[in-house]
Amino acid sequence: MHSAPEPVLRDDVDATAGIDLPDRRITSGDLLFVLILIPIGLYFLRPDWFQGAALQAWSTVFVAVCLQALPFLVIGVLLSAAITAFVPASFFERALPARPGLAVPVAGAAGAVLPGCECASVPVAGSLIRRGVAPAAALAFLLSAPAINPIVVVATVVAFPDEPMMAVGRFIASLLVALVMGWLWAAFGQPSWLRLPQRVAGSSGAGRGTIFVTTAQHDFAHAGGFLVVGGLTAATLNVVVPRAWLDTVAESAVLSVLVMALLAVILAICSEADAFVAASLTSFSLTSRLVFLVVGPVVDVKLIALQSGTFGPRFAVRFAPATLVVAVCCALAVGWVLL
Repeated sequence: MHSAPEPVLRDDVDATAGIDLPDRRITSGDLLFVLILIPIGLYFLRPDWFQGAALQAWSTVFVAVCLQALPFLVIGVLLSAAITAFVPASFFERALPARPGLAVPVAGAAGAVLPGCECASVPVAGSLIRRGVAPAAALAFLLSAPAINPIVVVATVVAFPDEPMMAVGRFIASLLVALVMGWLWAAFGQPSWLRLPQRVAGSSGAGRGTIFVTTAQHDFAHAGGFLVVGGLTAATLNVVVPRAWLDTVAESAVLSVLVMALLAVILAICSEADAFVAASLTSFSLTSRLVFLVVGPVVDVKLIALQSGTFGPRFAVRFAPATLVVAVCCALAVGWVLL
């Protein structure tokens, strides 16, 4: 697949050209984040309002999940914003081999040192493809960056203090997903399936500091909204859903995997925070929770929407289902060996 050559960007003059600054307007996600933070404040200010046994259990799980995950979410957002603002796009083009077969593992491994949240990984991958990077390599980076970066690994270790192999398993399975999908695209992907992302105009005059602050603010509010939704769901599952039903699902190897994979797709929790939600679902096996952790960063409802908008619906309807199948298979294989 060939695209028209683009003007060379000088890193010292206009490295931020083409970066789409997030909209500063208040969105429904921002309002959701603020509104759901209110119960956390009330939990500490007016504990007498949470005296019922069921309500006390629900609020305890919800607050614990959100507060444990929040520091890792903040660190991840700041790192992602720093990369967006200060790492020139030409860096990736220089660092990756020209051959897709070799570029895929290099791009996949780069996710461990150049972290980014799921939301940021899609436009970054689009920018790489637009600048001539092989699509297979860009897609491998898209899948690995939010899944194997140091913040995610440390968060998983903290969330599972008694199960150190959980973090190891997550790293290995997630990297395998990125490599397999990259190689599959290199072997079978068709240029007609992938719509080339267009350069976004109108932000070339923004300074690096402005890009950093604006991106961090946007990503924190956006990812924070999904975090609190995940906390709400985890707390509700632990309190409202009958324990007998949870035990029945958890005892079934097939059902538990399907349910956890479905939850990962629907909840769309930030990868820096999802380990704490998974750790709270103690009825489920470690392997089924590993499926949750591997699937979430590579395919969920918001990623499918972002991929469709960036690369076109013909890409999303093929890439997302294939990624889901590969992610479940890799998580099961690694879980069977390590857990």
